[in-house]
Amino acid sequence: MDTRRIGSLDVSVIGLGTNNFGFFMEADAVPAVVDAALDVGINFFDTADSYLESESRLAAALGSRRDDVLIGTKFGSPVDGGPGGAAPEYVRAAVERSLAKLGTDRIDLYQLHRPDDSTPIADTLGVLDELVREGKVREIGCSNFSAPQLREAEEAAAGGARFVSVQNQWNLLQREDEAETVPEVERLGIGYLPYYPLASGMLSGKYARGEEAPAGTRLVHFGERGGGILSDRNFDVVDAATAWAAERGHSVLELALAWLAAKPVVASVIAGATRPEQVRANAAAADWVLTPDEVAEVDALAPPTD
Repeated sequence: MDTRRIGSLDVSVIGLGTNNFGFFMEADAVPAVVDAALDVGINFFDTADSYLESESRLAAALGSRRDDVLIGTKFGSPVDGGPGGAAPEYVRAAVERSLAKLGTDRIDLYQLHRPDDSTPIADTLGVLDELVREGKVREIGCSNFSAPQLREAEEAAAGGARFVSVQNQWNLLQREDEAETVPEVERLGIGYLPYYPLASGMLSGKYARGEEAPAGTRLVHFGERGGGILSDRNFDVVDAATAWAAERGHSVLELALAWLAAKPVVASVIAGATRPEQVRANAAAADWVLTPDEVAEVDALAPPTD
């Protein structure tokens, strides 16, 4: 599988998001998914300290293969009922907790899960720079940051460690970041890591028009009950994208991932899986390289909403 650059890291263009390991899977089902990812050339595993037992289950499944992969984890969201945040003392405690759960001596990409308005970003970057210098963290990134927040962080880095990536929601149905954030990422020369590339399963054919999300799906688990994602507009886009992909011998899932991978700013598409066959399907999408004209055609099928 092709790799792309995030700072000093060469990550596979399809990554494995592991929040399923904590929220939707039994521990004994995790190793088969990790094995499948390694078999198809995925080397980038993304987790977070707030994904319940995801970190420890990933570590157990990797075992002695830790040095063969790149691990990104996140901090800042509440853990075990705690406050979370990005204050220096909290970051120090969080990194030690993640290192212990991951069974490793360094985190390849340590990401602030969400902005913390109560802590100056310069303070957070200061402690992250210390962690990089100490060798506990190799590169740092952020998640759920807007364009102005990315600019503020870049200015606050002041020669120390800077965010080399941003992990935000981006998919065919949710393209809001294209207005300001994607251009800012390009300007800064950092990597974009899209999460929910399949729009919580909408772009995999999991949901039916006019019906509530099935029990056990991500939308139900997180209390969204579909919200606005199960709209007629989105089903229209999915139908059009499904037909466009089928004409070329592909699935809409493959199109959703290949479309993101075709965006030059994207470093790795963070795709989740609960079964080995899902990992293989995600990886297969990386083999489909869309031309600029094809990307433009797909763009037109799913215009950004206002």
